[in-house]
Amino acid sequence: MADSGADEASSKPESPEQEDQGSEDRSLLHQRLAIRELIDTEVSYLHTLRLCASDIRSHLQQLPPGDLDILFSNIDDIIQVSSRFLRGLQETACREEEQAHLIGNLFLEFQEEFEQVYKVYCANYDQALLLLKAYQKEPELQKEIQGIIEAAMPQAGPSGLSFFLVIPLQRITKYPLLLQKILENTPADASAHPALQRATSALQDVNGNINEYKMRKEVALKYTKVEQLSLRERLARINTHTLSKKTTRLSQMLKQEAGLVSRTEDKEFDDLEERFQWVSLCVKELRNNVVDFMGNLEVFLSFRPHERCLDIPGGPAEQYCSLARDLKLHAFLQFKQRLRSLVWQPLCSLARALAGPQNLIKKRLDKLLDFDRVEEKLLDVGSVTYEEEAARHEYQALNSLLVAELPQFNQLVMQWLGQILCTFVVLQRDLADQVLRRAESSMALLPHHHVSEPDFQKLLEHTLGQSSSQLRLFQENFEKVLPPSTTQPLLPGSEHQMQALLTRYGPEKLYQVSNNINGTGALDLTLLRGQIVALLQNKDTKGNNSRWLVDTGGHRGYVPAGKLQLYHPIIPSEKELRGQTGTHEDSWLPAPEPTQLSVPTVSTTSQVVAVYPFVARSTHELSLQAGQPVTILEAQDKKGNPEWSLVEANGQRGYVPSNFLARTPSPTPWGWNLPS
Repeated sequence: MADSGADEASSKPESPEQEDQGSEDRSLLHQRLAIRELIDTEVSYLHTLRLCASDIRSHLQQLPPGDLDILFSNIDDIIQVSSRFLRGLQETACREEEQAHLIGNLFLEFQEEFEQVYKVYCANYDQALLLLKAYQKEPELQKEIQGIIEAAMPQAGPSGLSFFLVIPLQRITKYPLLLQKILENTPADASAHPALQRATSALQDVNGNINEYKMRKEVALKYTKVEQLSLRERLARINTHTLSKKTTRLSQMLKQEAGLVSRTEDKEFDDLEERFQWVSLCVKELRNNVVDFMGNLEVFLSFRPHERCLDIPGGPAEQYCSLARDLKLHAFLQFKQRLRSLVWQPLCSLARALAGPQNLIKKRLDKLLDFDRVEEKLLDVGSVTYEEEAARHEYQALNSLLVAELPQFNQLVMQWLGQILCTFVVLQRDLADQVLRRAESSMALLPHHHVSEPDFQKLLEHTLGQSSSQLRLFQENFEKVLPPSTTQPLLPGSEHQMQALLTRYGPEKLYQVSNNINGTGALDLTLLRGQIVALLQNKDTKGNNSRWLVDTGGHRGYVPAGKLQLYHPIIPSEKELRGQTGTHEDSWLPAPEPTQLSVPTVSTTSQVVAVYPFVARSTHELSLQAGQPVTILEAQDKKGNPEWSLVEANGQRGYVPSNFLARTPSPTPWGWNLPS
C-alpha cells in the first residue's frame, strides 16, 4: 500500500507555480552560461591580441615599418580598451545578482571607445589583406612569416597571418550576439532587461557606424590618390561616358549660377573648407619662407673670407680667421643639416598631406552637382535609377566624411605647423648659443674685450670717424692730381650711334663716358669708357644732381654725373675731305683725334677693325669676326666700286663690305703724376 501511494504521488503533474519556478531557473542558468561565455571568450580574445602584438609583430622586423603599421593598424589601442573592458567584466562576478545589469551598463560605457578604435582597424583591414596577397608572391618571405606564426601559436594552422588579423572584426560583430543571448534569458520584468536592451541596440549601432565609416573611407581612398598623368594618359581616359558626365555637371552648374535651380547649401562644410584653405595657405607660405631662408643660408656659407690670404700675420685677424673657419665647418654646417631634417623635411611631408583632402574637396563639388541633379529629378519624377541613387549616396558619404574629419585634420595640421615653428626657433637659439660659446675663447684674446659695450661703441664710432676723415682727405688730394679732362677715343663701331644721337639731340647734349660705369640699381646703366650718350635730365626723380638721366641710343637710364664729360664734335677740314673718298659732308669728328670714317676714306695702309661679323660667300671674299683687326690693301674692288675693300687678316686676303670696317684710333695715354 505504501509503495502504491508513493507511485501515485510521483505520477501527479507539477503545479503551474512549480513549472514557472523551473523555467526561471533554466533561464537564469542559461543567462549565467551566456555571461560566462562572454567573459571567457573575452579573456581568450585579449590573450590572442597580446600574442599577436608581442610574439608575432616583434619578430616581423624584416618587414618595412610602414607595412607593420598597415598590417597591425591600431591593435595597441584595441588591446588597451579591451583590457579595461575585461577588468570591468571580471569585477561584476562578485555581484552575481546584479551582474547582468552591470554588464549592460558596462557595454553602454564602452560604446564610444569601441566605435573609435574598431572603425580605424576595420577601415584599414582591406589594405592589410592586399599586403598579405602581395607577400604570397614572395615564397621565401611567406615561409619566414609562417614559421614565426607557427612558433607563436601552433593551433593557428596553415591559415597564416590572416587568421590573427580578422579576429578584431569577428569580435566586434559578436558583441551584439552575446548580449542578445543574455537578453533572451533575462525576464522582461527584471531590472537588468532595459539596460541589456539598450546595450544590444547600442552595439548594433556601433557595427552599423563602423560599416558606414568603412564605406566612406573606401570612397575617400578612391579619390585621394593623386596620380601624375601625362597629357596622353589623360586624353586616353576620355570616353563618351566621362564626356556625358562632365557635360551634365557643367549644365547643372550653369543653371545654378543663373538661378534656374536651387543649390544645396552647407554652412558647416563651408566654414570647415575656409579653415582648411587658410591652413593650407599658412603651410605654403611657411614652406616658401623656409626655401628663401635656406637659399640665403647657402649664399652666406658660400663666402669664405677666412680662406683669403690677408697678409696680416698674427693678431686679431688670425683669431678671426680661426673663429670663422670653426663656425663654418661645425656650427653652421650642423645647423644646416638639422634645419633640413627637422624643419624642411617635415614641412614637405605636411605639404604633401594636404593634397589628399584638397582632392576630396574638389571631388565633393563634382558629386554635389550630381546630388542636386538627382534630388531635382526625385522631386519631379519621384524615382531615380540605380546609378543615380549610387551617385547620391556617394556624395553623402564624401560630405559626411569631410564634415567629420576636416576639424581633426585642421587641428592636427596647426599642431604640426606649431611644432615646426617651435623647432625652427629652437634651432636658431641653439645656433646663437654655439656661436657665442665658440667665440668666448677668441673674444678673450681681442685687444678690447675688457671694454664695456657703451665704451666699445664710442670707440668704434671714433675710429670710423677718423677713417672717414682720412678718406675725404685722400679724395681731395686725388682730385687735385687728376689729369685734365680729355676727349676719349670713340669705341670701335660707335660712329653711327654717335651720329644718330647728334642728329636727334644736337651737339650741346652729347657727353662721353670718362670711366667704366657698372650699374647697380634697377634703372642704372652699365657703360664703357669712351661711349657717347645724350643728356636727358641733369637730376633724378628725387632731385639728386649727382645722377643724370641719359640716352645711349638704345637704352635710357641713370649714370653718375662725375663720370661724364661734355663731348665736342667738329666738322673735318677740307684737306681731310679732299684726301678721303666715300665720306659724307655731314660727318662729325671728335677733337683732337681724327674722325672715325668709313673704310673707303681710310688710307690703304691704315689698321682697321671689323665692326660686324662677315661670312664669306665665295673664294674671293674673306670671313671676319667682330673686332678682328685687318689691313686695307685696296679701298675698292677691281671695278673701282668703293663699297668693297680688299683686306688682309691673319695672312689671308679677300674682299669684305667697306661699311663693315672702321678705323682703330690710337689710344690716348692717360693717368697722372704725383707732384714731387
